[in-house]
Amino acid sequence: MAIPSINNVLNQMNTISNPTPINTQGVLENFTAQPVEFASFLSSALDKVSAAQNSSRAQAEAFERGEPGIDLTAVMIDLQKASVGMQLTVQVRNRIVQAYQEIMNMPV
Repeated sequence: MAIPSINNVLNQMNTISNPTPINTQGVLENFTAQPVEFASFLSSALDKVSAAQNSSRAQAEAFERGEPGIDLTAVMIDLQKASVGMQLTVQVRNRIVQAYQEIMNMPV
């Protein structure tokens, strides 16, 4: 592994370990500005997860073919992002199914 790529990874790790403070003023005013329909929000989230998986898969295939300009660390990070997104999607689905089952088991 080349020294510049190791330095790049170390810089990314330092950036992640030392996050900048977040300004939270005005967040609630902007957050409640317009309601979002749950179905469209869920559909948008699924589309983003699918796009992340497709992008990471294409990038991994390009790296395997030996195309120039494809960095192994970027490929691995994108693959992990896609994996985490899929795990989150599965957990949300499990919670939705659990809530549905609880509602169906309520006495009427």
